[in-house]
Amino acid sequence: MVDRDLLQRCGRREPGAFEELVELTGRQVYTLAHRLVGDRQEAEDVAQEAYLRVYRSLRSFRGDSRFETWLHRVVANVAINHMRSRARFGELMDEPETIVRIPGAPSTDDVAEREELAGVLAQLPAAQRAAVVLKDVYGFSVSEIAERLDTTEGAVKLRLHRGRRNLKNLIHGVRESEHAEMAERIPEYAEGTGA
Repeated sequence: MVDRDLLQRCGRREPGAFEELVELTGRQVYTLAHRLVGDRQEAEDVAQEAYLRVYRSLRSFRGDSRFETWLHRVVANVAINHMRSRARFGELMDEPETIVRIPGAPSTDDVAEREELAGVLAQLPAAQRAAVVLKDVYGFSVSEIAERLDTTEGAVKLRLHRGRRNLKNLIHGVRESEHAEMAERIPEYAEGTGA
């Protein structure tokens, strides 16, 4: 956790203060950037741009929220702008609005599970990955995500639904075709799944 003294020293542009801030928060910033953009080199670019924005606007940080929350929002905004510039959001921009609740994500207590989850997250389309990471990992609200992605709350909910479903399918190997095939064979199954 970044203390207020360090933030004040950074705001006064004291030598070494910002470097200390970067050392303290660098891993979090890079991790969020990597989870959002899915590429190590691009994550480094996003982290660097985010720190540049933080440096330029740190004096305007009011302290209404925790610094880390503000920092995560800066990183998320930079990552989203980066992905937009790479035209990665196109595939999901015009989807219809559908809202379905999917059970929670798998436990990430074990390092191997976290690595597997990171690999699976990287397989999601960028817009789904952004929505899932911002909501489930960093706790942004649907309205905050919609604002940052410049889309509607319904579209965010759809991306969350599809992203979570795709994560579940990638992790557990369940495919929609398997559900349809099972529903054809066993009518009771179709009633239980809504197929």
